[in-house]
Amino acid sequence: MRILSLSTAEQGCSLAVFENNALVCEEYWADKQTHSKRLVAMVEHLLACRAGCVLSEIDGFIAAKGPGSFTGLRIGISVIKGLAYAVSKPDAGVSSLDGIAYRFCVASVPVCVMMDARRNEVYCAVYHFESGTLVGKSDEIVCSPDQAVLLAGERALFVGSGSKAYKELIMGMTHQNAMFSCETMDYVSAVCLARSALLNDHFFNCPENKLTPSYIRKSDAELQFDTRAKKSPNNEFKQAY
Repeated sequence: MRILSLSTAEQGCSLAVFENNALVCEEYWADKQTHSKRLVAMVEHLLACRAGCVLSEIDGFIAAKGPGSFTGLRIGISVIKGLAYAVSKPDAGVSSLDGIAYRFCVASVPVCVMMDARRNEVYCAVYHFESGTLVGKSDEIVCSPDQAVLLAGERALFVGSGSKAYKELIMGMTHQNAMFSCETMDYVSAVCLARSALLNDHFFNCPENKLTPSYIRKSDAELQFDTRAKKSPNNEFKQAY
C-alpha cells in the first residue's frame, strides 16, 4: 500500500511517501512562496523523481487538518482532496499537533506541543507516552502561553513553534526545569502524520479521521464580524448581512 502524506499547517511544507509501511522519501520546504504556488509541482516532483511512481499508484492520501494557518490548511486539504478524488482513492486528516508530538514518543515526561497561533496565543495539547505508545492526550485548545505551561507542568518537554516563541516565559514559569527540542524538530512532519495509518488497517474508514479542517478558533474575519455586530445598535449590522 502506498500513502502520500502532506502538511501545510505552517509556513513550511512537509511531504512524504510510504510503501508497505516503509518510508520511501520525504521532503520539506520553507520559503516565502505561498503553498498554492509550489505545492502541486512539489507533489509531482516527489512522485516522479524520488518515489518512482505515478499518482494513480497512491492508495491513500493524508493531510494535516489543523490547527494551524487557516490559508495553509485550506490549500493543503483542497489539494489532497482533489488528488484523492482524481484517482478515486480515500483521504484522511490527522491533527497537526500529532504531526509534531509523535517525533517525541519515547519521551519519559509529558510532551507539550505549542504551535504559535499569533495574537499572544498558542495551539496546544499535552501528550503522555509510555515506551513509544500514546497513553494520554489533553484536549486541543488555543490559549495563552502561560496557560499551556500550567497545563503541562514544570517538568515537561516543550516542542513546536510556540515553544520557541515563548521560551523565556516557559523557562521562567518552570524555574528552568523545562526541556526543549531542537528547532529542526518543531515543524509538522508528514512522516508523523502517517503514523496512525501505518498501524491501523482500517484508518481510512474511521469517521474520526475524516478530512475536514479543525481550526479550533475563529478566523480574523469572523472575529471582526462578531465585534462589529456587538457594537452595532439593535443588531443592524447582522441584519444587513
